[in-house]
Amino acid sequence: MFGFARTRRDDGPRGLRGHRAYAVGDVHGRADLLDRILGEIEADIAKRPAKKTLLVFLGDLIDRGPSSADVVETLRTYRRPGVHPVFLLGNHEEVLLRILGGEASLIDKWRWVGGAECLRSYGLDPERLTNVDGSVALALVREAIPKEHADFLRSFVDTCSFGDYLFVHAGIRPGVALDDQRQADLRWIRNAFLNDDTDHGVIVVHGHTISRAVDEQPNRIGIDTGAYVNGVLTALAIEDSKRWYLATTEVAEPTAVPEAH
Repeated sequence: MFGFARTRRDDGPRGLRGHRAYAVGDVHGRADLLDRILGEIEADIAKRPAKKTLLVFLGDLIDRGPSSADVVETLRTYRRPGVHPVFLLGNHEEVLLRILGGEASLIDKWRWVGGAECLRSYGLDPERLTNVDGSVALALVREAIPKEHADFLRSFVDTCSFGDYLFVHAGIRPGVALDDQRQADLRWIRNAFLNDDTDHGVIVVHGHTISRAVDEQPNRIGIDTGAYVNGVLTALAIEDSKRWYLATTEVAEPTAVPEAH
């Protein structure tokens, strides 16, 4: 877990005193939207400066959209004064890393859930993986993904705490202590978390499940607004007791019914 000391108060959730955080939802290979949301964040910082800023990406940078390679390279090399980036590992990054680690059996399924687009962005025609031995397919994928990109993805963490907020990719298992959460739940959980109204002791900020607008509930905030589907990439800003949203297009008022993806 990456994090800062909690500051839980009785008068509502707060971020870490003296800091601001921006959390960005699932990019899914949309380099164009990533450039735009980074521009929105940088303009917001210029308009209302913060001494220390945390920039958290909630995972699923890759797959589905057309430009995974460009997304990874942009963020791998992203540097701004006073801005500390943190990257969470999503389920899509997990699958790619497992493949690179030798699990060739995952390649076919991965291609159908966005891996094909990812491979094209790295210059590999996914059709070359059809009807070939698993070892051959694995070698082709390993050759396509630059080592520095794979190493960057391997550096990602599972959670990041920020005052009374906890950033994760998918969610947490209700009733389980934060220190005892399983990686599988942090990266993959859906209904057991989304449909639960338990007070987790923190506000969980997550992506993973698409909603038509920001899904703001008393115990969680979902900000995966379907970038690869509808062009809306959302960022949540937190400073002290304040929250506000930035997006590549106008974000509807919070609350929406989640859709699986």
